[in-house]
Formats: sequence, structure tokens, C-alpha cells
Amino acid sequence: MLSEWFWWDRLWLPRPVTWADLQDSEGRVYARVSHLYIILPVAVLLLGLRAFYERLIAVPLAEALGVKDKIHKRASHNPVLEKYYKTHSKHPTQANIKGVCKKLGWSERQVERWFRRRRNQDRPGVLKKFKEASWRFAFYLCSSFGGVLALHDKPWFYDLREMWAGFPKQDFKEQLVHHWATLTLLSFSWCANYIRIGTLVMLVHDTSDVLLESAKMFNYAGWETTCNSIFVVFALVFMVTRLIIFPFWLIHCTWVYPLDQFEPFFGYYFFNVMLVVLLLLHVFWASLILRMVKKFIFGKLKGDERSDEEEDEEGSEEDYTHTYSNGSGNGLSNGH
Repeated sequence: MLSEWFWWDRLWLPRPVTWADLQDSEGRVYARVSHLYIILPVAVLLLGLRAFYERLIAVPLAEALGVKDKIHKRASHNPVLEKYYKTHSKHPTQANIKGVCKKLGWSERQVERWFRRRRNQDRPGVLKKFKEASWRFAFYLCSSFGGVLALHDKPWFYDLREMWAGFPKQDFKEQLVHHWATLTLLSFSWCANYIRIGTLVMLVHDTSDVLLESAKMFNYAGWETTCNSIFVVFALVFMVTRLIIFPFWLIHCTWVYPLDQFEPFFGYYFFNVMLVVLLLLHVFWASLILRMVKKFIFGKLKGDERSDEEEDEEGSEEDYTHTYSNGSGNGLSNGH
């Protein structure tokens, strides 16, 4: 009974469409929930492909660009500090540091230095970050190229009113390869055969992601001018695709055009609410980007607003006061 209620036609499909209309016929092959099982072997394949890419492509590319991990001193073995680090806090407050100093007979500077070195040990190195960014760059680049290749000759790519023409009798074969890469995020559009809008949404997202990951790669390589230039282009593309095209073209397409042919239904509201939530996330990310642009303009941009940067092992007395005086325990990572 629960399964029948969940898959009730009126929840996910507009009147008078039913699930029976999505049965293979007239040479058309429709999406099936069972097709989602393909994400399991595809996920394993992508993990293997990533390992292959990082070993044979990302590492040589990093060497060519001069990306190297910094050599840091390791924190000395100390059972008391190690236990505190793992069970209490990686960023102790000034009061806690004083308490530890009494137990160990160390100075506050020694304890602070130990915690900085220990945090740096747990942070991924520049080379690891570069490999991750280069993999995402390659993935988004292939995804974007595949999306354009699959959609460039489709009428709904240029006229969004064609998005709902003939629904649900819409063939999905051309978008299959591109859609596989995003099944976990678009399972609803897959099951309800919202293939056209799903692929366009992902294409709009992938275009700016390509630029973001390439900017990160050059940042890790120390190519500051190139990184900053790509970042400016990324910011412009992000604003246009995520805050203009996405709401005023795609959400408008899913919010207004379906009503020309169908009465409102649960799936209609569900899908649009998800898109609006995504739009709100875009606004949040845009605020972070604009903050970085502001710092970039005034010459104070040091890294990603969300990144966890390595700390100076020596630091200064002024840094220690700023780090611990607020009692928040967040350390220097607050500034990034």
C-alpha cells in the first residue's frame, strides 16, 4: 500500500499522464527506476578512473607546473597533547592552553606550536589538493562537453517552450551519457522523465565549475596572475549562469510553461521547490564569491573563502592573541 501511494500517478505526473504512458513503445525507450542501479558500477568505474587519472595525468601535470608539498616539521610525540587533540579540540582556547601548560611544564608558545604542527599534519598537502581539483576539472569539462554535444541540435536547447512539447513521449537516448554522471542528484527528473530540463540544469552548473577547478589548479601551482584571471572569468560566468540563466530561464521554464498544458500537481511543486532551494544555495555561494572578489580588488585575497589553509608553524605573539582571545576554539581557519 505504501509503495502504491508513493508511486501514485497524480503525485508525480500531470493529468492525464499515467505511468502506463511511459512504457516503451513506438520505438521510444523511457527511463526506469531500475536504471538507477547503474550508478553502483558507474561509481566504481569512476573511482578507478580517478585513480588512473591522478597517477598518470595529474601527478605529471603537477610536476610540470611546479606543484610541490611543503615540508613541515612533525609534532613531537606527546600522549597528553595527542589525547587532548583527538578527544577535546584541535583548536584549544587560551584558558585550556594554560591548563595544559601546567600539566606539562611547557610554555604557552611551545603548546601553541605543537597544536599548529599537529593540525598541519592532518591537512591535505598542496599536491593532494591539486590532484583533486584537476580531477574535478577534467570531469566537469567532459560533462560540459558531453552536454553541449548531446543538446546542441535539440530545439529545446534554444526554445525552452519546446521543453514540454509532447510530454511524456520524449526520447532520452541522446542525453543518457551526460545524465549518468548526475543520476544521484537528478533521480526525480529521471524517474518522472524530466530528462530535458534535467540535462539543461546540469549543463548550466558544469560550465562555471570547469573554470573554478582550473583556477584552483593554477592557485596550487603558484601561478597567481593566471589563477586570478580565471577566477574573474569564473565569477562572471557563475553570476550569469547561476543567478540569471538558472532562475529567469530554467526555473521560469519549469514554473510557467507546464501550466500551458497541464494542471498543477505534486511533482510540479516538488521539482520547483528543489530548484528554488538550489537557487538559494547559489545566492549563498555568490556572496562568498563576491567577498573574494572584494578582497581580490583590494589586494587581500589569499585563498578560497571555504578552504582550510595551512598555518605558520612559528607565527607571532599578535597571531596567538587573535587566535585564542575570542574563546571560540576555531583558530586561524576562521579567516579562510
